[in-house]
Formats: sequence, structure tokens, C-alpha cells
Amino acid sequence: MEHLAPGSVDVVVTSPPYNLGVAYRSYADRRPRTEYLRFIGGVTRGLERVLAEEGSFFLNVAGSPKDPWLPWDVAREVGKTFVLQNVIHWVKSIAIDRASAGRSAHLTGDLAVGHYKPVASQRFLHGAHEYIFHFTRTGRVALDRLAIGVPYQDKSNVARWDRQSGDVRCRGNTWFLPYRTIRRSATDRPHPASFPPELPEQCLKLHGRARVRLAVDPFLGIGPSAIAAARLGVPFVGFEIDPIYLAVAADRLTAAGVRPIASSPPTARPPRARRGRSK
Repeated sequence: MEHLAPGSVDVVVTSPPYNLGVAYRSYADRRPRTEYLRFIGGVTRGLERVLAEEGSFFLNVAGSPKDPWLPWDVAREVGKTFVLQNVIHWVKSIAIDRASAGRSAHLTGDLAVGHYKPVASQRFLHGAHEYIFHFTRTGRVALDRLAIGVPYQDKSNVARWDRQSGDVRCRGNTWFLPYRTIRRSATDRPHPASFPPELPEQCLKLHGRARVRLAVDPFLGIGPSAIAAARLGVPFVGFEIDPIYLAVAADRLTAAGVRPIASSPPTARPPRARRGRSK
């Protein structure tokens, strides 16, 4: 964070290691809980120096069936520095019964969409969602809610609730953002834990695209937040300790038509593509 000027960052959107034993290349993802939370606290204090007064910090964290308190332990640690303004549920898989959806949904049958990670246990349900904690300095930061709005399903509500916005309402705090199908893990997602670019893209839009002078991701990985910033034309800085993940991020940006600028260009290259399971 010392590379960034105080108050220069308008949006932070990131997903740190979850401390669940994920096999990262350059980071040991299993620490004692107190040590892990100190690590999160150190990152938070670094962000406090650079986040603008009206900035937003979007933090994606998930737990596990055996450790569902982890995201909230992280949120409480970050909450020592910032105010928790919104709790967003990132839904990766959902099942909707036709009868529950009603006639206006025009479903021809029950619907099950998205991808989930199966749990081989009779005690726990499959994990189909993660948290996005939206922190700010004051808890009073105005958002561009209609930038990610959705049409009214019942059009009679347009005049009833919000005539000025037309046929668009706030999406709410439940976002359905599925992963794309992964056919070759080495090329499609050569990283053990990475969110889709659509997630940071929605966060940037929600904060207000016109108000973002600089967006930052301190845990860049293979660059989904950088891709989101590039799509929106937002200036962006990301940090990554693993040279191969950084090289993949640079390649993905190049493929998207963006020339990345790195202070320490990675020398390691991604491994050769290997055929993997589809997800």
C-alpha cells in the first residue's frame, strides 16, 4: 500500500485467502485463526490509509460447512476499522420451483441454474453462496443502485413506488452470478479460488462508475478485478505475490485488448494446458 497515495483509492474490491487450506502456489492457506485475523487486520489498516473518504471496500469471503463463522470473524476484524454498510449474498447456484415463481415468471418447469461445489456429507448442504461485505468509512456513502438495477416484474409497481427511475428497481442484496463452465482448468481458470469478473464489475458500477478515479485489488490472483476495471474503463492497480498468477492476469488483460503495466514484470509463464473436468 505504500505505493499508493493517501486517499487516492475510490473502490477496493478483493477476495483474500479464506484460510480453508486452499492449495495456492505461494501462500500457506492454513494458519491459526488468531494469526489469520491479524493478517486480515494488517491488510485493512493498509487500506484505511489509501481509501478515499467516500470510498467503498467490497470484500468477498466464504466459509465452509464446518466453519460457517469464518466470514463473520473476518467481517468483525475489518469492522474495527471500517463500517459495514451492506451485506451482499453472491448466489452461485439456485433452484426455483415453477409454482413458487408464479405465472409472471413464464417458467415451463422447475429451474436449477448455476454451479456449486458438491459436499460429500449427509450432514451439510451444498455450498451455493458467498458473502460480499461492503465497508465504508462512515456507513453513509451514496451508491448508484440503479446502475445494476433490474426491471420491475409487476409493472404496476413502476408508478406505485418510483416514477422517476422508470422500469428499473434496485437489484437488492442478492446477486446471482454463476461461473462459466470450466472445460480446461489450466487455461480457463488456472487458480484454485477466483471470482468471475462480473462480480467486481457489479461492485464498481454500484459504487458509481463516474466517481471511480482508481480501483485496487490487493489480492489480484489471475486478474478478474482487473478485467472488470478494463471493461468499464476504470484506472486500476492490483497486487499479486505469485509470478505465475500475475503472468496469467497479464495474458488475460492482453487478450481483452488491454496492455498491462507492471512495476516488476513476471518472468514465469503459466503451465501448459491440461484437459480437466467441466464444472
